[in-house]
Amino acid sequence: MGLKDIINKAKKEIKVLQGEETKDKLFTNENTYPDEATAKKEFERAKRKLFNIDGWSDLEGISSTFMLYDNRGRRTTALEPEVGYYFKIILPASDIENWVKIADITVQDDMAQFVVHPSEKPKELGGDEEVIEHFFMKEASSTFKVERQGNKLIGYEIGKHEGINNQDEEAGDRAMLNTVVSEGGWAGFQDIQWDNLTRYLVHLDEAKKDND
Repeated sequence: MGLKDIINKAKKEIKVLQGEETKDKLFTNENTYPDEATAKKEFERAKRKLFNIDGWSDLEGISSTFMLYDNRGRRTTALEPEVGYYFKIILPASDIENWVKIADITVQDDMAQFVVHPSEKPKELGGDEEVIEHFFMKEASSTFKVERQGNKLIGYEIGKHEGINNQDEEAGDRAMLNTVVSEGGWAGFQDIQWDNLTRYLVHLDEAKKDND
């Protein structure tokens, strides 16, 4: 990387910090099986893991807490979430609530995914619909996905338009907090969290235990 590239990268980081620009991120892991029949069976199990959002809290090592709520703000442990459902994310060593809302769900023979956006806290739980209770702005999205390609399973977390929620009324009184969380705690933890999740979705850690 040349000096010009370093300067341009630094300028972009400053604009991201100021809430003027966004980033895209991709995290993925894959697991290969001896035959397609086995991969098909394991894909069905991967789908169940994908949609069991509360189960993500039990990932080995350091993990966020994930709690699913229905479209009326009622706590649920449903294994088949719906568009309009919310989930709350609490980072390790924190009591700060970060809310997302499911905007799209797609299930096909060899692929399953859902898309979430940062959202307000459900009104039924005291949320203000003008305030996005998340450290990313509402235009950001995360796609959680599993797919089978032949005898291979692939898990993804795809982050788009990840900009800090520290501008205007959407941030409420969280502007400074969101900046600190996004550029501090989450910036250092994001790689670990989504690497662990995508490994979990395709059963990689189970394969490792079986080989030990």
